Amino acid sequence: MVSRSYSNLLDLATGAADQAPAAGALGALRRRLPRVVTNSGLIDDSPASPSVPPRPRTIVVANQLPIRSHRPASPEEPWTFDWDEDALLRHLHHTSPPSMEFIYIGCLRDDIPQAEQDAVAQALLDTHNCVPAFLPPDIAERYYHGFCKQHLWPLFHYMLPLSPDLGGRFDRALWQAYVSANKIFADKVLEVINPDDDFVWVHDYHLMVLPTFLRKRFNRIKLGFFLHSPFPSSEIYKTLPVREELLRALLNSDLIGFHTFDYARHFLSCCSRMLGLSYESKRGNICLEYYGRTVSIKILPVGVHMEQLKAVLGQPETEAKVAELMGMYMGKGRVVMLGVDDMDIFKGISLKLLAMEELLRQHPEWRGKLVLVQVANPARGRGKDVAEVQAETYAMVRRINEVYGEPGYEPVVLIDEPLQFYERVAYYVIAEVCLVTAVRDGMNLIPYEYIVSRQGNEALDRMLLRQGKPEGKKSMLVVSEFIGCSPSLSGAVRVNPWNIEAVADAMESALVLPESEKRLRHDKHFRYVNTHDVGYWANSFLVDLKRTCVDHDKRRCWGIGFGLRFRVVSLDLSFKKLSLESILMAYRRAKKRAVLLDYDGTLMPQAINKSPSAESVRILNSLCRDKSNEVYLCSGYDRRTLHEWFPCENLGIAAEHGYFVRCRRDAEWQTCITAADCSWKQIAKPVMRLYRETTDGSTIEDRETVLVWNYEDADPDFGSCQAKELVDHLESVLANEPVSVKTTPHSVEVKPQKSFRFLVAGREQGPGGAAHAGVDAGAGRVPGLRAVHR
Repeated sequence: MVSRSYSNLLDLATGAADQAPAAGALGALRRRLPRVVTNSGLIDDSPASPSVPPRPRTIVVANQLPIRSHRPASPEEPWTFDWDEDALLRHLHHTSPPSMEFIYIGCLRDDIPQAEQDAVAQALLDTHNCVPAFLPPDIAERYYHGFCKQHLWPLFHYMLPLSPDLGGRFDRALWQAYVSANKIFADKVLEVINPDDDFVWVHDYHLMVLPTFLRKRFNRIKLGFFLHSPFPSSEIYKTLPVREELLRALLNSDLIGFHTFDYARHFLSCCSRMLGLSYESKRGNICLEYYGRTVSIKILPVGVHMEQLKAVLGQPETEAKVAELMGMYMGKGRVVMLGVDDMDIFKGISLKLLAMEELLRQHPEWRGKLVLVQVANPARGRGKDVAEVQAETYAMVRRINEVYGEPGYEPVVLIDEPLQFYERVAYYVIAEVCLVTAVRDGMNLIPYEYIVSRQGNEALDRMLLRQGKPEGKKSMLVVSEFIGCSPSLSGAVRVNPWNIEAVADAMESALVLPESEKRLRHDKHFRYVNTHDVGYWANSFLVDLKRTCVDHDKRRCWGIGFGLRFRVVSLDLSFKKLSLESILMAYRRAKKRAVLLDYDGTLMPQAINKSPSAESVRILNSLCRDKSNEVYLCSGYDRRTLHEWFPCENLGIAAEHGYFVRCRRDAEWQTCITAADCSWKQIAKPVMRLYRETTDGSTIEDRETVLVWNYEDADPDFGSCQAKELVDHLESVLANEPVSVKTTPHSVEVKPQKSFRFLVAGREQGPGGAAHAGVDAGAGRVPGLRAVHR
């Protein structure tokens, strides 16, 4: 495959990229794309040794690079960079096989002056294998703080824009900025990708349309996408004006990952309801068929970096901080509950404080003894809602401390400044209970970090023993049932954070649970967290991505559609596209032709009125007037309906899937077998009426020999479920009748067991199901069309 790199994505969008290059540029375009592209216009094209296979490489694309940048003290000095070791994407490098190479693409946290961007890009590529995406300031503002934080993030956390204060109305300009930003990211991927060998892993909702741009350029690209936020139910998601564009863009990935089955189920429901796609399980893997491509769905909760946490637990500063906190709280007989959350509206900090207040009111024995330490990290977004959350939090903390506090004791300690990671770990170590009351969150790794920190090490164990703590590892979790990690923590006390009294009861029960039970729950949680760390998550996803893409070279691919509706049609290598010129030549050369046409779902209009259009009737009349043509139309509709719809004199019609046949309009209808006994309808009709009454939107079609229950206009999920039940019901009551029960898309049919086929020139042709247009290109005859049954 020829690998090419384009720096101008507008060429890609307009299709100009696929035009034939000038003769002088042809050689440059056909050179093998190097492993990396350096400065603009400078390509490192040194040949690789043919005996050394290339290292497997994954291009990781995210909104932000796992990089910390340091502004120079003077304009003459260069920018300096180091890794952000707390970033999830940085952990991929530490936990993956040494043979795997990673290239990171994303934005920097700092604004780089345009004059320095080339030098910064070169430095990051040389020292960190990173490719920065520099967004123009106006696009960056509308892309991130606009569309991502005002539209996608609230909606994915179940907040509808019912008023301007709740996310704001949909703004087309923000959407256009989002698409433009994704194009810039795509441009950066195209600069470095080798599509024959590389895997591309796109992360999170900031880049949901990126797969379309990449798939448009490279039809066989090996592309995975992982969503780190919740995916809302279809009732919420369908309020988004660009809902189909985002769904189709995600389906241009090969593998789509979610933290929980609930998020995956919501995505699949949206695909079913809005795109008409169904899914199935293949050897334990959930798959969607999308224009011949198999899109796999992966349910995989992310984990923590175990080695990093263990290293932090062993640092001297961590031990010193633990000793300080033990003297501050445990030395005074205090019991610590810990909450660590971002200061935003979905973390449920106010609900947690209300539950703490309720606990102190109901259980006065904990006053003067129990302390809730709430670490409030800075919010990632901004706006009025963030300011309101901060004001509400400060007011509630003051109220609780005024009512239940006393000299030397504050029941709630609010830490509203960023903590170093080792400081946060120290708080984990001393906390008896970790409390997470988010009303909606994608994953939330705080409980996992808490469990590992409570496992501790020998030095920390000795410190705790000196404070009189009993031997044995233990931890207790009170977690919201609306966060992604909740399903994997079966030993945690799960709560509905909106039920303040229930949360207060759960907090109290976590405190008084027997020590042996706490240890058992901790051991169970630690085994899971230890084996399902970030390395397991990353390697499992990449292994599945490789498996999903293994057949890419065994398929023929065609790109169709414009803009964000672009998709790839994937077919078997044996498929041969029909040539219009060849068909016309064969048609004109043939002395006798048989034209077999299907009506249902082929010629039939996609509208409420299923009768043929005037143009269809005109074309059929034109075909029938040619004496060299034998034209037959097959349909499941009854003969009276087809007689009214098609006033074509020489048109042959096979009604009810071939049970009734006539060769011309003035000919008698014929049946190929003796008249069927339809007494079975008296049994089937009452059953179908029952399902029609219980399934809104369904109908019954009573034809002469066929009975059809149609649920095309019903709810797709409920209709499909009812169809399965109806099939089982009908097969049971009609077990002794000479009929067959058949399911088709959006319907259930009951008809006589014998099926019908057509023979043309001695060759069997199937009239139903798909479109049939047979042309006899030979010199000779086509005998009369006849039906046979079997």
